[in-house]
Amino acid sequence: QVQLVESGGGFVQPGGSLRLSCVVSGRIFSNYDMGWYRQAPGKKRELVAEATTGGFTNYADSVKGRFTISRDYAQNTVYLQMNSLKPEDTAAYYCRAHNSRLSAYYWGQGTQVTVSS
Repeated sequence: QVQLVESGGGFVQPGGSLRLSCVVSGRIFSNYDMGWYRQAPGKKRELVAEATTGGFTNYADSVKGRFTISRDYAQNTVYLQMNSLKPEDTAAYYCRAHNSRLSAYYWGQGTQVTVSS
């Protein structure tokens, strides 16, 4: 059974940092591209960052230079290091595993990030 479990969200002041983690179970990690998405109230879910199995990474323009995605294949975990956080980064953050060849994807349950003074 595939499960994605996020953690690391919380409340932080502007300029602060958080690191999100997403542990993937079900023996899919090495064959799936991993992404972090976020959804703020009243807005559509948007891609924040992705890291493919081939080592490619991609970021939304709004987070470039501030966020870093990384994968630990030994721990089946994908991380999102978030620095210089802004109030507009406030959202629920979701982890997604995606395999385009299999047309398969899985979502985690989300973790809330709130940036406020």
